[in-house]
Amino acid sequence: MDKHQKEELSRLGVEGVRFVCSMAQHTTFRVGGPAESLYEAKDVENLRRVIAFLNREDIPYLVVGRGSNLLVKDEGLEGVVILLRGPLAGMAQEKTDPSVSNLRAHDMTVYAGAGLPIVDLLIHCRDSGYGGLEFLAGIPGTVGGAVAMNAGAFGKEIGDRVKEINVITVGGDVVSRNRSQLKFSYRALHMEKKSVIIGACLKVDTVTGKTVAKKIADYLKRRKESQPIEYPSAGSVFKNPSNDYAGRLIEHAGLKGKKIGGAMISEKHANYIINTGDATAKDILELLSLTQEKVRKETGLKLEPEVKVVGR
Repeated sequence: MDKHQKEELSRLGVEGVRFVCSMAQHTTFRVGGPAESLYEAKDVENLRRVIAFLNREDIPYLVVGRGSNLLVKDEGLEGVVILLRGPLAGMAQEKTDPSVSNLRAHDMTVYAGAGLPIVDLLIHCRDSGYGGLEFLAGIPGTVGGAVAMNAGAFGKEIGDRVKEINVITVGGDVVSRNRSQLKFSYRALHMEKKSVIIGACLKVDTVTGKTVAKKIADYLKRRKESQPIEYPSAGSVFKNPSNDYAGRLIEHAGLKGKKIGGAMISEKHANYIINTGDATAKDILELLSLTQEKVRKETGLKLEPEVKVVGR
């Protein structure tokens, strides 16, 4: 960005704009170089103006939740990183579908801002007695990120629970997309390029808080037993190929415990690359590439990364 663009961004973003910000504190890998600019969006009106401006000026931008599926290169990234805060990271009152005459347990919905952490969504559901989303327990992301990548675990996906999303288009307009207009696939939501999810309406079941709490605890227990949650990571590094598991293929290739610099393939779950304390993005990328190469030589399959790599 040139000086004029930076001044205009600061004006549009009010007090939420900072420059040259380390991304290590905004990713669960705890690595990454500086973002040219970081904008904390706290209301829809300012955000839509900023989005429209960035597209007019052809300035790249990236919406980041908690960075749980993101690897930022050590050289950092150009443009603007957008963080959703305030009401954009809040919880709205639950509501029922007015077109339904006889209310059933699965007709209830909750509306969550895209910046709301998954953990806070589940706390609300537990306290309110709303079930159906417990499988998300332990995913260290936000609602928007989970919807954008159709996050899933234990055979379930959030796309099956999405009734509607609100987005800001490239031109800065706020529009709604209902479930029939959304195309989900494995770890993806196919939507208009550069549009930004600002909230999602999710279907929930009316149960008891005790039932929700028990299911959340069960899922967390399963994660703790099978995943290296004690180390910084980005979750599963590779997508599972058809009719197989990336972790099994990586383990079969003898790569469990393989280390490059401070990055290591977890000995607990082979589809996790963990930061043992002093990893760089370069270490992680080299280990990711080595894993792909070794598995391809062993099986003929090319593993597709689930983690998104960005930066210079």
